[in-house]
Amino acid sequence: MQEHHEIVVIGAGPAGAIAAALLQRRGHKVTIFERQRFPRFSIGESLLAHCLEFVEEAGMMDAVRAAGFQEKNGAAFACGDRYTDFDFRDKFSPGPGTTFQVLRSRFDQVLADEAARQGVQVHYEHEVVAADFDGAEPWLEVRDVRPGADATPRRISTRFVLDASGYGRVLARMLDLERPSKLPPRRAIFTHIEDRIDDPAFDRQKILISVHPEHEDVWFWTIPFSNGRCSLGVVGAEEKINAAGTDLMATLRHWVDGAPNLKRVLANAVWDTPANTIGGYSASVTSLHGRGWALLGNAAEFLDPVFSSGVTIAMHSSKLATECLDRQLRGETVDWEADFAAPLMLGVQCFRTYVQGWYEGSFRDVVFFENAQPQIRAMISSILAGYAWDERNPFVAEHERRLAMLAEVCRGLTSRRAAQAEAEAKAAAAANATTETPQLASAAAD
Repeated sequence: MQEHHEIVVIGAGPAGAIAAALLQRRGHKVTIFERQRFPRFSIGESLLAHCLEFVEEAGMMDAVRAAGFQEKNGAAFACGDRYTDFDFRDKFSPGPGTTFQVLRSRFDQVLADEAARQGVQVHYEHEVVAADFDGAEPWLEVRDVRPGADATPRRISTRFVLDASGYGRVLARMLDLERPSKLPPRRAIFTHIEDRIDDPAFDRQKILISVHPEHEDVWFWTIPFSNGRCSLGVVGAEEKINAAGTDLMATLRHWVDGAPNLKRVLANAVWDTPANTIGGYSASVTSLHGRGWALLGNAAEFLDPVFSSGVTIAMHSSKLATECLDRQLRGETVDWEADFAAPLMLGVQCFRTYVQGWYEGSFRDVVFFENAQPQIRAMISSILAGYAWDERNPFVAEHERRLAMLAEVCRGLTSRRAAQAEAEAKAAAAANATTETPQLASAAAD
């Protein structure tokens, strides 16, 4: 006998758990099928402040706060002896100004458990192996992959499918939706360490993003947790990262040793967890929705880990999709392109501009610029805090043009100040030489 579930969500990660809870709270019956067994490891551990708006709306904030995650109030950037930081509380956009840095194994479990507590049916170790959207109702084939279980696929009909499968990209693969990302392929190598950081200047309430002083397209994340450990990773072009060797831990330590600020901060660290790697992670699709389905989070678009935008995009997509789906299931006609895809891509494209600007150098010039106007810093801080959909912010509404203009101004002022400092140094040296010459001549005569 064929099973029927009103709404099926593929994947129990943040996008799936938030979407399921939002729909369940609106009176719908939601079932999640998750291929893995929780808790499970995942990167994407530094949340942005905008995320908490969705956690709150999904009724999960109390549980998240009770979990004891490391509080986060901003992002710090370092390159050689240069250092700057952005406090998310000093931002242009309304909304939370603090968030958390989380062990994703624990965080994702908390969200999934909260969704289940609200009535969502969560089936772990169940894999979607086939899908069809051509009939009167969509149907899926789902296989129980638990040890010893009957692995015969079960056919399940449903009114709608939300794919929140993350890097698994279930429907993107099955429906041949994948297309190459416009971002060049990059690789990350990462691990968890007992950090033993005793540097008083190190702020555990901020992610530290360090730039390699000789290879500016190579950067590191350092994400402190509340348990004295941190997540550490290096990111760069695949050919550059791979060229350092095949031993992942040795490669990671090689790159860290080349960044003096990071080597100093982690001088006492215990490297006790094998390193892992992921590459070619940037992804895109030909469509975010279709008859009977929509794609959420990384199942549709993933850019780059540099600004921790992945979970934010995932949760924002869940919010938009559930609003559309709720209206549709109540009999309204919904324009998914206008009400879901276009609004979602506004923020995605904004993040993409700043990711590209980071690697090309324009956004790094902005980040490290000294004496920036407070109002402009607040607008940039808002984007770093995740508010990439707030079109009241000029650096969101016109992200490409505004970033280009700001970078040009920062570069020009920096060059003029450098030239002025050089001229002053030469003048001081010349004046010093003039006063010292008679003394040197007298000493030589003596």
